[in-house]
Amino acid sequence: MTTPKVLFLCTGNSCRSQMAEGLLRSRVGDRFEAVSAGTRPAGLNSLAVRAMADTGIDISSQQSKHVDSLADEQFTHVITVCDNARQACPTFPGTTQTLHWSFEDPADAQGSDEERMKVFTRVRNEIDEHVNEFVRSQTRIWGTSRASG
Repeated sequence: MTTPKVLFLCTGNSCRSQMAEGLLRSRVGDRFEAVSAGTRPAGLNSLAVRAMADTGIDISSQQSKHVDSLADEQFTHVITVCDNARQACPTFPGTTQTLHWSFEDPADAQGSDEERMKVFTRVRNEIDEHVNEFVRSQTRIWGTSRASG
């Protein structure tokens, strides 16, 4: 059986999709391949890196990339994490399931660094809940040797 491959897609590929990629990778290790991309990549957001580091997950080496760079890739799942990406999501060959998880864009948060970090932390926690549920659902499909939460 091949390793399931999951693409997290958002507009900027700077926060939400990057955090989702890091969270899935931390939950399932090499039993899934996690990738993220954006429709208009904006570079990795330092507050997303910090929010993830607060949970012990290092995403600082992840790269922001354009979804077009993955056009020839095959994914078992494509998960859009913002409404704009959902509307602009291309079709991928062989994709078996497309999901949509709508999250507020923490990059739009206003205020002090502390106030902005609260938004990043909240959104990270919301993404984490969705990733955990996804892992649980995939465990039922792929089996406990493939994914565990």
